[in-house]
Amino acid sequence: MQAPAARGQALVEGLVMAAATGRASAYGARDVVNAPALKQAIARRSAQRGDAPDVAAWLANHFFRYAVGNLDAPEPALARIASNAQARSLFAPGPVPDWVAGRLRQPEGDAMWWVAPDGAELLAMEAKLVEFLGARQGTALEGKLQRINCRQALALWNAEHAAFEARSAAGWREHQPGAVATRWEGEAGSVLELLGSSPLLRAEMAFESQVMRHCLGQFSDRRQLRGGYGEHYAAACEAGKMRLFSYRGRNGHAHITISANIVADGRLQLDQIKGKHNRPPVERYHGELLAFLRSVDSDLHTPPDALSMGMVRLPSGWAMVEDARGEADQLFIAHHFPALFRRLPAPSVLAQWIAAARAPEQLQGMALHPVVAHAVGSAA
Repeated sequence: MQAPAARGQALVEGLVMAAATGRASAYGARDVVNAPALKQAIARRSAQRGDAPDVAAWLANHFFRYAVGNLDAPEPALARIASNAQARSLFAPGPVPDWVAGRLRQPEGDAMWWVAPDGAELLAMEAKLVEFLGARQGTALEGKLQRINCRQALALWNAEHAAFEARSAAGWREHQPGAVATRWEGEAGSVLELLGSSPLLRAEMAFESQVMRHCLGQFSDRRQLRGGYGEHYAAACEAGKMRLFSYRGRNGHAHITISANIVADGRLQLDQIKGKHNRPPVERYHGELLAFLRSVDSDLHTPPDALSMGMVRLPSGWAMVEDARGEADQLFIAHHFPALFRRLPAPSVLAQWIAAARAPEQLQGMALHPVVAHAVGSAA
């Protein structure tokens, strides 16, 4: 007999599947000039994560169409192309396609858009969807993912996470010392790794999720610790595709959960960094979190969770944005994270030029080199 929560989930999924048939397209129409590059980026990340074929196919279809037609995000994640100068900056170092230049010469031409293939808002949404899709095993949607559109998937993700918050755990789970190993120690706490090789991994994940109130260890079968969102993370960890870390205080209380994918060269690619209730970690733990991140061998990817705290993976390593002093790091921020550029205390002139070309609106009110300020003012 199904538990009430399981019956509720099955009912919701059944209603979604029924609504998915016989309906007009769920996606808008928008002329995105870099659509091929966007589709390639989605496929590349899917391959790096080792997504199941049905998940990869869903992302290539539904998520791509949503990103093209419906994504709502501030610049530079989503930008309407209004000038040749803007188009040259976006397509650099390549040339602006002739058809784009031609459309810009038409005074009443249809709007053209650019979606940043690695934009923070896009990546955050993709992470939610990958988590949702990976948790469909054993549900009414297993093997039928293409029947659900992107809006419905996001609505289900939100509903299920609200249910996690509202539903108390069925019995208190205890910490399993044999399922963890200390990987880093600081003054106020330490980082433990949840070991994929341990038979107690899933029990420790359930304990972590119980304390942190997020979905990492939320299994649909709470007794056998199988299915649901927990299965998505546990299976990846057990297969050696993902590593899970928990920052805990000296009293053993968990404060931050970190997941990282293992990429082809063996390095880590940080995936999610969550505080309690899926919120960003509280500020008093940022220093030790940053010190731990500096201690691991990770690639240049910065997850949206880190950006929300002002942390970035720079060529020189992990740092707070305001601590980026070297020109190479400042240029990296100007090119990849222009929305954070104004947090740099003293950006170089070259970095100012790069930021002005990428997102001039982010420079309003900043103390700029006179030549850069004149150029930005003239372009406004």
